Amino acid sequence: MERRSFLKKAGATGLAAAAVSAPALAADGPTIRWRLASSFPKSLDTIYGAAEVLSKRVAEITGGKFQIRVFAGGEIVPGTQVLDAVQNGTVECGHSASYYYVGKNKAFAFDTSIPFGLTSRQQNAWMYYGGGMKLMREFFAQYNIVNFPGGNTGTQMGGWFRNEVKSLADLKGLKMRIPGLGGEIMARLGAVPQTIAGGDIYPALEKGTIDATEWVGPYDDEKLGFYKVAKHYYYPGFWEPGPLLSFYVSSKEWAKLPKEYQAAFEAAAAEANVLMQAEYDAKNPQALVSLLQKGVKLHKYPVDILKAAQKEAFALYEEEAAKNPAFKKIYTEWKKFRTLQHGWFNLAEATLENFMYSNRK
Repeated sequence: MERRSFLKKAGATGLAAAAVSAPALAADGPTIRWRLASSFPKSLDTIYGAAEVLSKRVAEITGGKFQIRVFAGGEIVPGTQVLDAVQNGTVECGHSASYYYVGKNKAFAFDTSIPFGLTSRQQNAWMYYGGGMKLMREFFAQYNIVNFPGGNTGTQMGGWFRNEVKSLADLKGLKMRIPGLGGEIMARLGAVPQTIAGGDIYPALEKGTIDATEWVGPYDDEKLGFYKVAKHYYYPGFWEPGPLLSFYVSSKEWAKLPKEYQAAFEAAAAEANVLMQAEYDAKNPQALVSLLQKGVKLHKYPVDILKAAQKEAFALYEEEAAKNPAFKKIYTEWKKFRTLQHGWFNLAEATLENFMYSNRK
């Protein structure tokens, strides 16, 4: 689907949903019921809630004719098997983070976030206007899936540590729950990455089975109680500068939808994409204040760790591009876009923000 066509239907902000006439769609439209498998538990209401926004808005726009029932992670399939469930036709659609599937192909990571990559605004710019949607659609087509941006957490925190990390040397042998490309980079720095399901992280941290864990940010992290057993909270989460969530739709089921229902889905997805980021931006600052009042100690990652991690990240990308044609195709264009984005954001955004944060009124 061409970029202009996609944006004309969905609108970069998702507000196009309001312009669709529900009675007109409902008059002659068929009744369609889909199931959506989420990768997330209901307790993580902001991430899980994006799928509920999609479901609610699609139903409203179509006068109740197009119903999408949302199932939490584990109710139909485990959270890390959502892509497979959509690809195999177990469900019609899903909501997940594509970097969960880098074991199939590391190119999946570009749909979510890669270390030292794009912020949430830059990721949206790349997807909607910078050619990212076209590239990712071509890639997902190999898995019989049509993808749609479905939310963003913003830059994540750098994780909870039982003990303070003062230098790169302190990462040697440190057992940290961190999956995906972030885990590979930590391994290159000497840490021992662990893949542990969300519900098992707290007891592992409490027992000392792991020394540290990453998750999302203050709002979600406080709910999971990590601060009770690991007081040292690090930032920034350099492996997730702007992680995008995605809605997956079976290509076969998408082709069956009336054009008006497709437009309703696209508009609702774009709206959910915007609202998730807005909700996190409103809730994370409040949750951080709450955590600090509970004795949490904030630490910025030492510069030597950040520099070493960035070096290893881009070494990893170049190595993967040399052997993985799908990764290379996306990485080549992504890297050009990132360079331009960093030039602009450093000039305008960073200059103003740094001044305001250093000179608070």
